[in-house]
Amino acid sequence: MNPAEALRAALSKFLGRPTADREATEELIRGIQRALLLADVKVELVKELSDRIRKRVEEEEPPPGISRKDVVVRAVYEELVRLLGAKRSELERPPTKPYVVMVVGIQGSGKTTTVAKVANLLRTRGIKVGVVGADTYRPAALEQLRQLLVPRGIPVYGEENGSDAVGIAVRGISHLTSQGCEYILIDTAGRHRDQESLMREMREMAERIRPHEIGLVIDGTIGQAAGPQAEAFHRAVPIGWIAVTKLDTSAKGGGALSAVAATGASIRFIGTGERIEDIELFDPESYVARLLGMPDLRSVLERVRLAELKVTEQQAERIARGTFTLEDMIEQLRQVRKAGPLSRFLRSLPIPGLPSLPEEELEKAEELAKKFEAIYNSMTPEERRNPTIIDGSRARRIARGAGVREGDVKRLVKQYLEARKLVKTMRRSRLPGVRRSLLEGKG
Repeated sequence: MNPAEALRAALSKFLGRPTADREATEELIRGIQRALLLADVKVELVKELSDRIRKRVEEEEPPPGISRKDVVVRAVYEELVRLLGAKRSELERPPTKPYVVMVVGIQGSGKTTTVAKVANLLRTRGIKVGVVGADTYRPAALEQLRQLLVPRGIPVYGEENGSDAVGIAVRGISHLTSQGCEYILIDTAGRHRDQESLMREMREMAERIRPHEIGLVIDGTIGQAAGPQAEAFHRAVPIGWIAVTKLDTSAKGGGALSAVAATGASIRFIGTGERIEDIELFDPESYVARLLGMPDLRSVLERVRLAELKVTEQQAERIARGTFTLEDMIEQLRQVRKAGPLSRFLRSLPIPGLPSLPEEELEKAEELAKKFEAIYNSMTPEERRNPTIIDGSRARRIARGAGVREGDVKRLVKQYLEARKLVKTMRRSRLPGVRRSLLEGKG
């Protein structure tokens, strides 16, 4: 049984238990420990993760309407996400130009293809990128890079029949810099961790060119062997990020856990197919959901997070009396956004058609929420108390202060008035009952 299968088996057994009592939880934690040890994750790290899960399960009370099982599953999920880097990878314009990245890996891991994929991804983000083919042991690597990248306008530097990989890297950086490249990727020869001569060449290249980052490519199908491989590379050169390839196969990439644990580096890219476009920025939340075999895990998490949203007693009083303020509306938006991305929250709502909306449409809601908060912060106390006084001149002043358009200010006022009108329908219920249900998270 590989680490990913062991994780899924432990979770499946826990979910099949009638109750999430202490015995069931401890059995789940032991199953997670076995899976991580199978992945060659260090014992100290396994113990630390287990202790954090145990502490959270003991201390966290399920919010109204949420089961103890959901709380336990969330703790396991979030701690595994934390192990893998917690935040989704981002691809930003390099802070230094040229920004040099040296890419290393085992022969056959998909390293050269990954270099081409990353270069193309950078190109699509409007970044001027160039590639140096410094693999002198596999002549076909240079030709592969040229076939994939030159038709897309990405320059590739290489020297046919060259044997000095370090010299090729130095000259390649100089050549691509003169062409205005702001991001330069160095494709190195594929190595085995026991090939000392190649590892020595890799160290010499890193010392000579002093790259800003060194990326390690790991085959997603090799399982627990990823740990020793990653550790060997990390002893030779400091690994800054990891790319996991071949996740389009049946492999779940459980070995990536050990690679991360061995290097301390986070995963930045995952390869999802053979085409040059088949690469994604790493999202640890999606990855762990896949690892655990629970593609719908996010909906469970959003339900728990939503149940944890707090309504103060003062807000409950105002809502129940129908005196819902703009401050109440902005505070609720803040609470929802703290629970996770607004787009994910909206997808979890049982509104017909909403989950099928394109991602870009839901992302607009996130941007709008940010704008609304900026607008609110630019208002005077009087305007916050009574937004209906906001006329054209006030809207222009608020918009300038918030860095938004005048129409955005008017949209906030309109949205607030509609929300207040909706909330007033709650007055049909008796005040004490409404206030109590709000404070208990039931309304």
